[in-house]
Amino acid sequence: MQKAMIPETPEFRAEARFQRVSPQKAKLVLDLIKGKRVEAAINTVAFTHKRIAPVVEKVLRSAVQNAQHLSDEGGLDVDIDNLYVKTAVANEGPRMKRIRPAPMGRAFRYQRRIAHLVITVAEKKAAAAAEQEAAPAASKSAGKPTAKKAGTKRAIAGKKAPARKKAAAAK
Repeated sequence: MQKAMIPETPEFRAEARFQRVSPQKAKLVLDLIKGKRVEAAINTVAFTHKRIAPVVEKVLRSAVQNAQHLSDEGGLDVDIDNLYVKTAVANEGPRMKRIRPAPMGRAFRYQRRIAHLVITVAEKKAAAAAEQEAAPAASKSAGKPTAKKAGTKRAIAGKKAPARKKAAAAK
């Protein structure tokens, strides 16, 4: 039995490594654009008042340019207007250990965190292909009876009844 080959949609990624911001702060901006279309994501980041937002915008534009480059010269058929942000991740980079002077000749250590930003864009499937995939799944589930759900409710109800009887008998 052979499985049907599903063509994978190509993904295009861009990275900005060793950014002087904590990954936690970078994730606040990246969470705003996850799953959005590229145009909407660029607009969102352009109007975000965070220090890392211009860097995120630059990385996002770089990922789109990577897609366009492979579309033009790599022989891939990619519709640039149909791209969306598939993943946006801020990984932790190496920490810089620093020392701050403290009272009475002591020193307090602290760490400056660094983030690696990775943004991946992919092309959305055509609406017609998505409908065709959804239609067979809906027809399969429509033909099956819902006896399992009713059976589980009876089993739960049956289990509760003896417990009540035991509690009543104990009193």
